[in-house]
Amino acid sequence: MNRSRKMGMTISEKLLAQASGRDRVKPGEIVSPIPELVIVHDGYLETAYEQLKEIGYRSIANPERVMVVTDHNVIQVTPRAVERSRANRRIAAEWKVGHFFDVGRGGHGHIFPMEAGFVRPGMFLFSYDMHCTNFGAIGAFALRAGPDIPVVLATGTLWTIVPETLRIELVGRYRPGVHARDLGFRLSSDLTSGRHGVEFDHRVVEFGGEQVEAMPVAERIALCNTLTEIGVNNVMFPPMSIDGKRVARPVASDPDAHYESRLTLDLEQLVPQVALPGGPDRAADIGDAAGTPVDQAFLGSCGSGMYEDFKLAAKLLRGRKIAPNVRFFVVPGTVSIAKRLADEGIAQQFLDAGAMFLPAGCGPCTGGIGAPLGPGEVSISTAATNGVGRMGSKEARCYLASPITVTESAIAGHIVDPRTTGKPH
Repeated sequence: MNRSRKMGMTISEKLLAQASGRDRVKPGEIVSPIPELVIVHDGYLETAYEQLKEIGYRSIANPERVMVVTDHNVIQVTPRAVERSRANRRIAAEWKVGHFFDVGRGGHGHIFPMEAGFVRPGMFLFSYDMHCTNFGAIGAFALRAGPDIPVVLATGTLWTIVPETLRIELVGRYRPGVHARDLGFRLSSDLTSGRHGVEFDHRVVEFGGEQVEAMPVAERIALCNTLTEIGVNNVMFPPMSIDGKRVARPVASDPDAHYESRLTLDLEQLVPQVALPGGPDRAADIGDAAGTPVDQAFLGSCGSGMYEDFKLAAKLLRGRKIAPNVRFFVVPGTVSIAKRLADEGIAQQFLDAGAMFLPAGCGPCTGGIGAPLGPGEVSISTAATNGVGRMGSKEARCYLASPITVTESAIAGHIVDPRTTGKPH
């Protein structure tokens, strides 16, 4: 055997090497990748500006590559919220930000950039928010900079440790009533509990296998988004365009790429899940929560805000009504998705059933803005996470579930196993 032969690389390693101007990288190395795009959401822009101003920065590096999307503070219900929005517009103009999308002009910062073509397969980018892992659904590597985003804005890069990769092969097919969000919850729980005996913290989770190549982008996003909360570095899929088409000359993992660990999961063994209040990794089989009365349901957020998510829910709603004790809020992922739902009559189906629409963006997932929960209330939603006080009162209880389970529960008035409703899923 030729021991001098170099091992292949994963898709993540290839994209980091490409962005760092290197032929190859390996886990543990420190690189300084140059992003094609830097995304900052409206809730942090003013903080970044003040931090840089304090140390003497009046401009930023590569402003033409910077994108600001208003998705958190879409409904401005306080004077402070109005002031922040005004400050964001001023800062974007002062910094000459290349891509600024204010309220009503874009949508969710983890969906809209893909939809509009700013984030493409094979790209490397930095973002402030952890849910930028969504972009892995189309084969783009987006690295969360968090509070270090001012460093990226000032210098154009950030020291980055090349992560190890966990490869997960998916086989089999989902049973009726089961969705990719269910897999995300179950996998989050099994990884954090140590059931699989593999490391996941600061690792890239790369999906492959017989079911992955044809998996729709909306389902890929659901998986990318759900795993984010347990501390993974990123979630990656083979390249695919946002509309599900194959990519010419895709950047893909080599057959002989090194993986720290490998798992194989059979989708046929999965049953509908809920994430119990406290975190997406607190997964439980749906039967453990079935019958719990619901006050509010919410469909949307960065994990389930795609057109396909709403089309699926509308199909279940046809000819049925939301339970009288439930407030059901629908939040499209982007303005374009909202328009499409209206043009195709899908929005009317939601309204006829008793649902209410909020503007495109994060919706109640950001502190309950526009639809807060009161003390003692219970919600079931497709939100990104469900920590204490996430959607209003700290005394409220927030359950997470798939678009299928959320919609069926809104109709029933309590958490329900979608397999028992007699409806095809």
